[in-house]
Amino acid sequence: MKLKIVLFALAAIGVSATFADAQSYAITNARIVTVSGPTIEKGTVVVRDGLIAAVGADAKAPADAQVFDGTGLTVYPGFFDTVTNVGMQAPQRPTTGGPGGGGGAAAATVQQQANAQTNSNYPAGLRPETFAADELRGGDAQFETNRNAGFTTVVTVGRTGIFNGQSAIINLAGETVSGMIVKAPFAEHVSFSTIPGQYPGSLMGTFSAMRQMFLDARRLQELQKMYAANPRGMKRPGVDHSLQALFPILNREMPIVFNANREIEIVRALDFAKEFNLKAVIAGGQESWKVADRLKAQDVPVLLSLNFPKRTAAASAEADPESMDLLRFRAETPKAAGRLQQAGVKFAFQSGGATSLADFFSNAGKAVEGGLARDAAIRSMTLGSAEILGVGDRLGSIETGKIGNLTVVRGDLFGRDRAVTHVFIDGRPFEQKPPAARPAGPGGRPPAGGPAPSALAQVGGNYSITIEVPGQQLTGTLALTQQGAVVSGSMQTQLGTSPVKDGKVTAEGFSFSATVEFSGSQIDILVKGTVTGNEIRGTIDSPQGTVPFTGTRNP
Repeated sequence: MKLKIVLFALAAIGVSATFADAQSYAITNARIVTVSGPTIEKGTVVVRDGLIAAVGADAKAPADAQVFDGTGLTVYPGFFDTVTNVGMQAPQRPTTGGPGGGGGAAAATVQQQANAQTNSNYPAGLRPETFAADELRGGDAQFETNRNAGFTTVVTVGRTGIFNGQSAIINLAGETVSGMIVKAPFAEHVSFSTIPGQYPGSLMGTFSAMRQMFLDARRLQELQKMYAANPRGMKRPGVDHSLQALFPILNREMPIVFNANREIEIVRALDFAKEFNLKAVIAGGQESWKVADRLKAQDVPVLLSLNFPKRTAAASAEADPESMDLLRFRAETPKAAGRLQQAGVKFAFQSGGATSLADFFSNAGKAVEGGLARDAAIRSMTLGSAEILGVGDRLGSIETGKIGNLTVVRGDLFGRDRAVTHVFIDGRPFEQKPPAARPAGPGGRPPAGGPAPSALAQVGGNYSITIEVPGQQLTGTLALTQQGAVVSGSMQTQLGTSPVKDGKVTAEGFSFSATVEFSGSQIDILVKGTVTGNEIRGTIDSPQGTVPFTGTRNP
């Protein structure tokens, strides 16, 4: 028992009383940032049965509560990430036996099957009726990384197609989908993309197809109303689930979120929203500050990406100089939040598909350095998010009666010394899990590079790879250099050359991150793979989804 008490004392928050099945918790002696009111420099938050029961300098811990000593800690409302695909099942992808294995035909077959397995009159990618809640998976374990970063609530939606589908707002805990959902649906999400191998295969075609669908939906809704009022003598209007999914958007009952970063994309989205009188939201919005006056006039909020643009290739003497437009884009993006605040535009933060969630807070700090008020930055990831998402009456601030979502932090939230010690989701505590201990090296010291050299997989080499993007193939080369457990090198495809970042040998094989440029935007990807003999295979994760790759080692 003494050992158990000592272990708890060494934790980031000491537990002065433990009850395995306690439904009441109290964090005492903590600094409390309520967001909706003044900050309490030393107070207590009480959570009971999933809700905030009391908060204040004079609040008392109930006798039956499990008490956490929050001395030296700050309690915030649980943080939001307002656009993700967390918890969504990965879409099925075709697999091949290697380069030239018919991946294009396989991808086409998958596309045909997707088209055949629905009663929709529209191809996959143009189906707004897709419902994120239908694709969600329950289970706490999948959210551990997000919780450890301090997030308690996210908006999740598919990231493929032109219509990404109807998103869901979920809390990051729950063994069942019904236990996770806070609000579903939240909004319809749209990306200005194309459908490989079929119409619309260009951005002009994408806008034309979307506009025609909204016109058709408006007409279908009028016909259905007329038929319901007096069907006699009138031809029965058809039933079209894809068009009917647009009815609540046309009626301003559901927002439509346009994924757009560049000024021209945002202008097109605002024009589209104005034409159909839609309740619009801009997601990404890296150049939204350029049209801040129009966003304010149309009352369009921004879910601002904190995945700031980065250089896509290592500098070299032979490299072409970067354009002034690109240099200006990278320099101005961190200032966007401050400029939106000055213009009175509502905005919240999102991770933007960043490979490291730590970038969310460090880049929020850069936004503060770029002119955003510190209190506004905190509000943008808490109550500001909740209000834009329509759940401000139950989340986003530390107030009596709201859902017990809390994030407990040691150190400066935007500094390098930041450490999330606990999060509470629906009143349930989750303790930050420390990284697994490495096996001891010679003399009891942990090995500097990871596992013992004899245990490391050998992944170095030059590979010819094929990436199975739905409907087409990308070919390229992957050059990996291995030093112990560290992997470096580069990946080259039709999208350009990207240096390997954070490369390492893993128990399964290897992993690294990289940044690729696509349609003028920088996209972070995570590559995981295995090497068997001279064959390499794995997956590439990006904000657009997961795709497989295969290849062979070159002599």
